[in-house]
Amino acid sequence: MEPYEETAAHVTRGQGRRPWVVGVSGASGTPYAAAVVRGLLAAGEAVDLVVSRASRLTLLDETGIKFRDAHWREDLRDWLELGADGKPHTFEVDLADVRYWPAGDLAAGPSSGSYPVKGMLIVPASTACVAGVALGLSKDLLQRAASVMLKERRRLVVAVRETPLSGQTLKQLVALDEAGAVVLPASPAFYAGATHIQDLVDFVAGRVLDAAGVPHQLYRRWKGELGEARSRSGG
Repeated sequence: MEPYEETAAHVTRGQGRRPWVVGVSGASGTPYAAAVVRGLLAAGEAVDLVVSRASRLTLLDETGIKFRDAHWREDLRDWLELGADGKPHTFEVDLADVRYWPAGDLAAGPSSGSYPVKGMLIVPASTACVAGVALGLSKDLLQRAASVMLKERRRLVVAVRETPLSGQTLKQLVALDEAGAVVLPASPAFYAGATHIQDLVDFVAGRVLDAAGVPHQLYRRWKGELGEARSRSGG
């Protein structure tokens, strides 16, 4: 009976875990993804991470970090500890509740609607990713997981990062909105009194977490007081 009891306890713990799926596509903006993952972990949320093949090239170009399936934990730590200015060891992270799924694994947990998750955040979302999700192509795990969110009526936040936007992409974004997704352009604001590139990155990450209903302290919220941003920055 002992082995069965241990197995049952393990299953119970597994059923209690309801992560956020974070999908990283090939668009520019890997610091946004890092800030979102850090914000989720800081809020005590579990994370299931899906990194597309194209995003690995972007990550290498923007940070110099190679993201490898066999070494994902150390590569992810290097990425999350990196500041938006490229300075290493800017942040401390605990990866105990992060699970990584290769983008080519279409049998992964998030590929099924029976896999318990709170929702999915695609940060950043490229136009190719937007098209794939809007059309239901499911060509990789990222797109398949997003399709699952829509069909199961779960929270899906799409942080699109592209400019300018073509008419076709605009139509696809409207389709995602109509399907129940939150379309959130990666558009930093300046009323929060940004004094550093990390502040601008954290503002976008904070708005993504706002859309997901996850508490955070990544940016100063608007309080209806004009000039507060200037006073914060010392202007």
